[in-house]
Amino acid sequence: MVKKPKNRNILVAPNRNHAKAKKIKLSISNDNKNKKYKFNKKKSLITNIKDFISHIIRNILNFIFQLLFWIILRVSVVLFLILGSSVLYYFSILPEAKLLMDDRLRGSVTMLDAKGNVFAWRGDQFGGKVSSSTVSPYLKNAIIATEDKRFYTHWGVSPRGILGAIRINLREGRKPWQGNGGSTITQQLAKRIYFEKKGNFERKLKEVPMSMAMELKYTKDEIFSIYLNRAFLGSGAYGFEAASQRYFSKSARDVSPAQAAMLAGLLKAPSAANPIRNLDRAQSRGNLIVGLMKDQGYLTQAQAIRAKNNPAKLSQTAADMVGGYFADWVLGSAPEFIIKDANADVIIKTTFDKGAQLAAEGALDSVFQNLKQGSDVQAGIVVMSPNGAVRAMVGGRKTGLAGSFNRATQALRQTGSAFKPMVYAAALENGFQYNSIVTDEPITIEVIDGTYEPQNYSRTFDGEVNLTEALAKSTNTVAIKISEEIGKSRVKAIANDFGIKSNIPLVPSMALGTAESTLLEMTGAYAGILNKGMSSIPFGLSSITIQGDNESLLEHDASNSLRVINENAANQLTFMMKQVIKSGTGLRANLGDRPAAGKTGTTQGARDAWFIGFTADYVVGVWMGYDDNRKLTGVTGGGMPAEIWREVMLRIHENNVLKPIVKNEVKLISELNSKNRTKFINGIFKGLGNKVKESSGSNFILRLQNLFN
Repeated sequence: MVKKPKNRNILVAPNRNHAKAKKIKLSISNDNKNKKYKFNKKKSLITNIKDFISHIIRNILNFIFQLLFWIILRVSVVLFLILGSSVLYYFSILPEAKLLMDDRLRGSVTMLDAKGNVFAWRGDQFGGKVSSSTVSPYLKNAIIATEDKRFYTHWGVSPRGILGAIRINLREGRKPWQGNGGSTITQQLAKRIYFEKKGNFERKLKEVPMSMAMELKYTKDEIFSIYLNRAFLGSGAYGFEAASQRYFSKSARDVSPAQAAMLAGLLKAPSAANPIRNLDRAQSRGNLIVGLMKDQGYLTQAQAIRAKNNPAKLSQTAADMVGGYFADWVLGSAPEFIIKDANADVIIKTTFDKGAQLAAEGALDSVFQNLKQGSDVQAGIVVMSPNGAVRAMVGGRKTGLAGSFNRATQALRQTGSAFKPMVYAAALENGFQYNSIVTDEPITIEVIDGTYEPQNYSRTFDGEVNLTEALAKSTNTVAIKISEEIGKSRVKAIANDFGIKSNIPLVPSMALGTAESTLLEMTGAYAGILNKGMSSIPFGLSSITIQGDNESLLEHDASNSLRVINENAANQLTFMMKQVIKSGTGLRANLGDRPAAGKTGTTQGARDAWFIGFTADYVVGVWMGYDDNRKLTGVTGGGMPAEIWREVMLRIHENNVLKPIVKNEVKLISELNSKNRTKFINGIFKGLGNKVKESSGSNFILRLQNLFN
């Protein structure tokens, strides 16, 4: 008889030939895992079942914990190997610290005004290398207090900071890696140098080994120095030296606690907290950082109170923000291979005059206060010296802007009667005199598609007038008669030589300014009249040098000026234009005792209004109109543009001595009405250079009389 085994809880594997059949335990006792589970007869069946189930659960959990332990252990080993390999790899490719100070692909452009003061920057500005030992200790402490208070104790990564940032992001409804990053200064530097364009999670994974490699490769001071030079701080400034120069016009080694706090505040918000755009926000953030510096022991209570009561302010240069239109124009006129392709920092010396710029902007604001609220009418202003050196430029009502449409240099507009001095310049150069007599009367000119019958603005005719009266009253018929007689091509040639390079169609209405030009070209042409008939091509660039190099790469060539009209003709024309302001259409531009000359201009349909004129010191051009070419209401060149011109001139001439602009003016006045028509005709006859016989002179005179009568 075969005895049954006593242990009923042991199952034998079905394969009896298997040498090592496994035993599956149904339970494990609390005190010894190898003991079988025994039902306690003293307990109820339900209690025994509960105990049995709890032992099974403990067994499963024990298995899971052991499994997780071994998985985590193995994964940790793998991750450690990956991390170590990554750190070693990044360590091997990291360059010397000095090579990481400036990462810009192209150099910057710094613009100096005529006095040598900085007024504008373009491109990525780098103020020069600084280190943790050369910057102000306030700046160093402000950065550490704000960005990484454990910088000198961690090894590149702060787990506590990362976990804290994740908690904040989740609490505020963002994804774990969005918003606060919890990055150390070293991690921020790694991101800036190598992982700027990577996604957040991928970047974070790579930041860790890179940061650890940087901590192994460089000293803490080297890391901090690289950070000081690579940080972007708004307005194109890279590095704290450039930012300090841009916002405070001083070196980073000289900043105060309040200034240091404001600069440190730009690390997180270089645009939103930019003091040029939002000074109040920048100061508020600066005060917050001052508080952090006090809490961490970098400032005393008294220092913190003083810094908060006297927050950082922009330097006068940064606060003024003038010359944006001028700077863009100069940059566009510079050689591309120097400005766009050079990787060195370029210094451009310009003709810019900050005082003249503020005068122009202030004048525009002052006169435009009278505009109807909501009006979108635009204006442009150019101020230049007689030699063509541009001193100020306003390209629109929003002043101080960079990269905006420049109505002084880019807008091609009909010039209207502002073009007439070119007609009279050609006339005076070809034998006319300032007191020559012409008849203002209706005229009809045959053109290809019919006839052309010009009208005066007043719709009336004055009969016989001298050239000075005709220009002062801006008489259309006289200008066209002269242009037709001496030849439209000659008028065009004079205008071109004076610098008006835009297309001028050879049609009768050319004399009335139907061709388009820019305000800059027109102002330059008037400068040529003041410059004794020598062309004055507008320029703003005086020289270009590489930063740190005293030798100029390029300098303005003043020898390209050419004789356009003779000096006597220029003097007569100046006298004639002086009467425009004294008794003609430009009365509102009168400067009192200061001699001035100019010309109004209003286009057909009143879509453009001009006033351009000069004193002995400055030439100023003003244009007014709508960008969409709408009709101006109640505005002519002798109105608001003349008022703006006058206001500009009064401001820029403050404390300037009075200077004459016309030679032999007394003699010109006395002879103004002493010439007769015959002399006028003889003047034309000689000026035209016609080779005719004496006997044919009467026929020539008759032909002229028929034309002008």
